[in-house]
Amino acid sequence: MNLSDRMFPATAMPDQDWWHALWPDADGVVGALRIEPGMTVVDLGCGDGYFTAAIARRVDAGRVIGFDLDPAMLERAKTACGGLTNCTWLLGDAMELGRLIAAPVDYVLIANTFHGVPDKTALAREVATVLGPGGRFAIVNWYPIAREETPVLGQPRGPRTELRMSPDLVRAAVEPAGLRLETVVELPPFHYAAMFGKLQAAEQSTEIEHG
Repeated sequence: MNLSDRMFPATAMPDQDWWHALWPDADGVVGALRIEPGMTVVDLGCGDGYFTAAIARRVDAGRVIGFDLDPAMLERAKTACGGLTNCTWLLGDAMELGRLIAAPVDYVLIANTFHGVPDKTALAREVATVLGPGGRFAIVNWYPIAREETPVLGQPRGPRTELRMSPDLVRAAVEPAGLRLETVVELPPFHYAAMFGKLQAAEQSTEIEHG
């Protein structure tokens, strides 16, 4: 199986020009996502490291793990994070996250990729496995707006319209994995972040009892 076969369908790292035009304030986004100093954060599917570097600046004495399937992307991410000493790097398949992350983490972020995951609940289970007590999973998604209505630098951008997910669809996919929606954060002009917390064992038992 080659790299292109293993990547999530309909996901790719966009050109830097429009990516940066869409997200001109990466540090502000990371702050809005409630990533705090001292956390250990996994940037899942980190791509070229644009958000990884912002996370590293935010967590300060904490740590960010840039995780990606593509070794070329990891090299670009390392360059983006040059001079930041709290970044580590992990090459691997997101569907094996629970096996590859050795110790519990505080936070997992996946940005602009979840729409292409074939088995979204299975990925959420992998994330739940690596989250420590009180851990959080944040999913940044395009709102389900027609692609023609989400232009960046004068051209329609983002995934195909039929692949875009509402917060309710994301919730339905993620909560069976033992995570609970805490809040939805608006990320104008076209995105939101669905933020989930890890259920404790007692809460999971109650969820099962009540169906």
